[in-house]
Amino acid sequence: VNQVANLTLVSSACDMVSTAYASTKESHPYITSVCDAAEKGVKSVTKATASCVQPVLTTLEPHVAAASEYASKGLDKLGEKLPLLQKPVDQIISDTKELVSSRVADAKDVMSS
Repeated sequence: VNQVANLTLVSSACDMVSTAYASTKESHPYITSVCDAAEKGVKSVTKATASCVQPVLTTLEPHVAAASEYASKGLDKLGEKLPLLQKPVDQIISDTKELVSSRVADAKDVMSS
């Protein structure tokens, strides 16, 4: 999970969502109260779940470690195959706009000739 969260694409997307969430909460008082209630609910459920799941995780720790290592190797390979994962969302959007613009310009040139 940490390795996925540390991918540039994922972390920049999370930052964008977090900024939008904070901005929305700031701008709309009614939404603020709903969001605050939802946050408290999530925190309560997380605490309750953590205490219940911890004994199971302790028992399954060797299996979780093996699965984690396997997943980590898979993510490394995925990162090699998809360099896009190492780019921030802003850059991906900019590159996509540039590519589309270039293709549209090429299409216009073909059509006009």
